[in-house]
Amino acid sequence: MFWVLLLLLAWAAAGTACTRLCLAAVRAAAVDTEEVAAGRGHDLTLYEAAFLSGGPRRVADLTMVSMARQRRLLLAHTGWATVVDPRGRDEIERSVIGAIGPEGQSRITPARDAAATAAPVRGLADRLVRAGLAVPDGARTTVAAAVRQVQLAALVVLALGATALLTPAPSEMPRQLIALWFALPLALTLSCLAIARVEVHPYSRWASPAGQRLLGALARGTGGGDDRTYLTTVAVRGVRAVGEPELRAAFADREQHWRDGHTRGA
Repeated sequence: MFWVLLLLLAWAAAGTACTRLCLAAVRAAAVDTEEVAAGRGHDLTLYEAAFLSGGPRRVADLTMVSMARQRRLLLAHTGWATVVDPRGRDEIERSVIGAIGPEGQSRITPARDAAATAAPVRGLADRLVRAGLAVPDGARTTVAAAVRQVQLAALVVLALGATALLTPAPSEMPRQLIALWFALPLALTLSCLAIARVEVHPYSRWASPAGQRLLGALARGTGGGDDRTYLTTVAVRGVRAVGEPELRAAFADREQHWRDGHTRGA
């Protein structure tokens, strides 16, 4: 009977996809447990908070905002950055100054991009990964890819079931019973998707679950009005949290310059 062959294919697709999802979820849970233990007692620096919230470019943005508030870097509303104090206080500040160039002036966008790919920011990322707070390259897509495979398997089961019901080949099996047989692998895929939606911890692009917990605790403690609280808000929320009109204008021009460049390159 042809429908039996289609049913076997449906079970193979559903079983393979659901097994992969279960294994990915188990591995993710094991990693989560290790990361929670590693993250206990870790106090995030501003650079670490910026990376976990927005990645390398957020670190460069935070550094520029911090230096601008200290009048060691001028960020003009035209989108240009000018170095006032060429002595960086740490390696990331020095990478920003180096990205602006020997003339001490550059557009904000290329300087930000160059600083974001510099060795100090890559070293920061590596340390956060080793601490279990950042997501390693490729790890964030493992569970998501397994979920997509289960979704595809569900569609395959539906297609095979429809094919079995619409095939004119004679069969002694009632079509309602054939549909019921195909409903079993479909129920398996749908139940796996439902469980994954509830149980599997969502990964952000940069922060692991342990890193997200530390970011949440950090964000809840930003109720004051001092300079560190301000910079913490910029680290977590990005340049949209910048309060000064001049700085907002500088970064707004940067974003407009970025969009114009991409439009011309399209």
